[in-house]
Amino acid sequence: MPPHSHPQAHICSNCNGHASVAITLGGRDRHGHLRIITANCRACHGTGTSRRSTAGEGARA
Repeated sequence: MPPHSHPQAHICSNCNGHASVAITLGGRDRHGHLRIITANCRACHGTGTSRRSTAGEGARA
């Protein structure tokens, strides 16, 4: 019997695997550091992967 394998994670179709980005707000603070925020993909919540749909898998025609 073959060993169990875990299903592979699929790349998120909304962000194409680039789940988190840093966005500059423009300008610098009083210490000279850039002001940035991090934005995550809403579909995958910053993981870059999406769940695989199991509907129709293993069905025979």
